[in-house]
Amino acid sequence: MVMKKREIPSIFDGNKKKKLYALFILLGITLVLFALSFIITPTNMSMERCFFGLFGESDEAANRIMQRIILPRNLAALLIGGGLSLSGLLMQTSLKNPMASPATLGVSNAAVFGANVIILCLYGTSSNSFVSAGDSPFQTSMVAFAFSFLCLLLVLLLSSFHKFHPTTVVLVGIVLGSCFQALTTLLQYFADDVALSAIVGWSFGNLERITMGENGILGVVLLVSLASFSFLGYRFNALDAGDGFARSVGVHTSLLRFLSLLFASLLGALCVSFCGMIGFVGIIAPHIMKRIIGRDHRFLFPTSFLAGSSLLLICDIFTRLIGKGTSLPVGAITALVGTPLFLIILFSKKGDKYALSK
Repeated sequence: MVMKKREIPSIFDGNKKKKLYALFILLGITLVLFALSFIITPTNMSMERCFFGLFGESDEAANRIMQRIILPRNLAALLIGGGLSLSGLLMQTSLKNPMASPATLGVSNAAVFGANVIILCLYGTSSNSFVSAGDSPFQTSMVAFAFSFLCLLLVLLLSSFHKFHPTTVVLVGIVLGSCFQALTTLLQYFADDVALSAIVGWSFGNLERITMGENGILGVVLLVSLASFSFLGYRFNALDAGDGFARSVGVHTSLLRFLSLLFASLLGALCVSFCGMIGFVGIIAPHIMKRIIGRDHRFLFPTSFLAGSSLLLICDIFTRLIGKGTSLPVGAITALVGTPLFLIILFSKKGDKYALSK
């Protein structure tokens, strides 16, 4: 059976003009913040040096800073903020859990464990110097992603025995995440001072370590995911209305849930592997957009992506303003900003009544 637009509940089709306005306003806000992030830099360079340095037309120092540090960092804030938000929305819809986030299935804890393993190999003892040739952020990211993918496969394999029932998926993810967290604690206990310092620095959540190559990988994955899931928006609307209704209009709920969890986990794993733990963005941004435009996933996917990008850009700009030349971990700032925001959303009586339901 082919699902048709008229078969979707009316709560998803109302006020289309408002949703389009929200989409274009958010796009404008994101572009302004992205441009502003090139002006507010940790080095306090003049606006002229920033502008010409971005295009390689300034002095050598400005060119290097803008092209090798600021540009990758700003792109990372744009892509990772959007990726975490998109991952969180997929998790919340698929698992019917408003508290779901990219970390729900344990992939974030698995990524941290993988990073701990490679960092200990690189810095732990002199006897491990055989891997020093691969001492690079990209190597750490790839090992972290490999462990995330392993955790994801275990979650999907074990959940398949119960046809990916949301409760089963969440419980399996919590158990595996706790297991990887315990293993991480054991590794840190036996680490020396140098390795422990590197581990703590990696896990804070820092956008400075990401490279243009990693931004390229993340950008391609995000573009494909965002386009695909926005195109399938009606099917997610049907799934959001209930499994029974979704099946009645021809949606293969188990397959859609499997693909959603797969891509959501891969997005979350990529983000954590490249920049460490950044919390709250994947929870907050989707709920903000549900308050503003409702639960129509045709618009929720792109607007949540832009909201996540804007939120992380704001937090990163804030770290530059208060850091006074030093690099503060953006992961700590997102948690400080996210906590009051989430409480405001949780206890607010205004907005869409469906925002924190289900």
